[in-house]
Amino acid sequence: MSRSPIAIRPWLVMAETQLSGLSTQCLNRRIAERQTLIKEVAAWEISRNDKPANANWPFTAVARVKLKRLYPVI
Repeated sequence: MSRSPIAIRPWLVMAETQLSGLSTQCLNRRIAERQTLIKEVAAWEISRNDKPANANWPFTAVARVKLKRLYPVI
């Protein structure tokens, strides 16, 4: 199994997006105590999971031709 370049791993982009949201929506201030941090992140996680989010990854026709080898044959 060959590894695809990092640039085309959507799960990595989605993880970075979630971490960015966490840092701006929840961790945008100093939290002195570990327990408070755990509670804040848990509350943010519950709130975030209650709202479904979709990622739309549109590709141009040129990109589909260039990345054809990465698409499975159905």
